[in-house]
Amino acid sequence: MLPSPPAREGHLGFLYLPPYRLQGISVAGEQTCIQIPELDVVFDIGLCTRASLSSPTILLSHAHMDHLGGLPYWFSQRYFQKIGGETHMPDRTDGKPRVPVGRCVCHPEIEQPLRAMMRAWEPLERQRTPFEIVALEPESDLEIKNNIRVRAIATRHTVPSLGFAVLERRSKLKDEFRDLPQEKLRELRSKDVEITRQIDIPIVAYTGDTTPGEFLVRDEFAEAKVVISECTFFEPEHADRAKTGMHMHIDDIVRMLPVWKAEAIVLVHASRRTTIQYARERIEALAGEHARRIHLLMDHRSNRMRYEQQLADAQKSAEPPKSEPAQGKTGQVASTDAIDPSASAPAADAS
Repeated sequence: MLPSPPAREGHLGFLYLPPYRLQGISVAGEQTCIQIPELDVVFDIGLCTRASLSSPTILLSHAHMDHLGGLPYWFSQRYFQKIGGETHMPDRTDGKPRVPVGRCVCHPEIEQPLRAMMRAWEPLERQRTPFEIVALEPESDLEIKNNIRVRAIATRHTVPSLGFAVLERRSKLKDEFRDLPQEKLRELRSKDVEITRQIDIPIVAYTGDTTPGEFLVRDEFAEAKVVISECTFFEPEHADRAKTGMHMHIDDIVRMLPVWKAEAIVLVHASRRTTIQYARERIEALAGEHARRIHLLMDHRSNRMRYEQQLADAQKSAEPPKSEPAQGKTGQVASTDAIDPSASAPAADAS
């Protein structure tokens, strides 16, 4: 009897949440790597997917292996493929540091262990792979793109952990100037009067691995357009296991639904013991009208059908409007005979 071939490797999950693509893989205890290309970020790097190489910033929630294991390879591949940095080029003549090949943003308590991990590869590979580790204190912000910032939020897990909120910074007219005409506003600007204030609009919030806590009702989560939340346990009898492992249970997600105003709530980090079908059934049974907002990253079938519908809708909206049929004086549509000259013409004589 012939042996069976190996199991097929897992495919990346994909959701299009306009205007963002959310793609990656997340299986509890195995690997989590979630990329949003439009924001240039990857949440965790338990596995270095080929797609993740295009984003220059890793937002590392914590240092468990299923969230961290792909980091050295990610740095190495970006360096090897000469992606997004100047580390493969000669030293700059202007004295400024070269653009890094990529960076990993992490909790301050794990900064030095991560540096030591990267340096440990040097005697093994007999070469030095460039890397940048950025420690970000909770409540601190870091710019990742023009007018786009990421904020670190302290969470609670079995090791030092962070959640992240990606924010868009906008300028808004101060309330006291809202009713003034444009001429007056221009005059104030010419006098160097500050007439606007900076506001941060939550775009995407990521819980990382965490137990429920007050941090999940903050504005960064409550007001985000997209919330990416771990949900490791779905079975009713596993609520205590979730508490012991400091993870989220579907019951915890349901309690957050009235708070999270997100258009899309993406659940990740389910374990292999929970089938997608069962997870979906639990969501439908518990979430009520909110179930339509909840997506499972690894629900390939439902996500593919959703995307195909998005494609069909986009193609339909792109079609030019159909022209109205010709109408007679009475407003009735003219018959085919009336508009086709050949219809009333006598047949040609075959002879």
